[in-house]
Amino acid sequence: MYLKGLGYQILARNLRTRLGEIDLLALEGETIVFIEVKTRKSDARGRPEEAIHPRKQKQLSRVAMALLKSRGWLHRQSRIDVITITGEPESPECELRHYRHAFPSTL
Repeated sequence: MYLKGLGYQILARNLRTRLGEIDLLALEGETIVFIEVKTRKSDARGRPEEAIHPRKQKQLSRVAMALLKSRGWLHRQSRIDVITITGEPESPECELRHYRHAFPSTL
């Protein structure tokens, strides 16, 4: 997996709270990383990163904060990353982009 190759430790997938969902929860060193994954088969309806609009950013920040509180991790360094995938994953034309610290948040 891409993230494991970068040294991330995946802690959980598809975490649901009453506020929404986080696709992946991971550790990169000592940093808690909340990861949103967006996929599109093509750019015909826009790039996947365009789906992370300000309202979605706010929701992701709220979910991340709720998870930090519920796990007693408020003292830990954290951030939100976005990974976008355009194309079929097995195709050589598939494009993966990783946006570290994807947007300013309240974390």
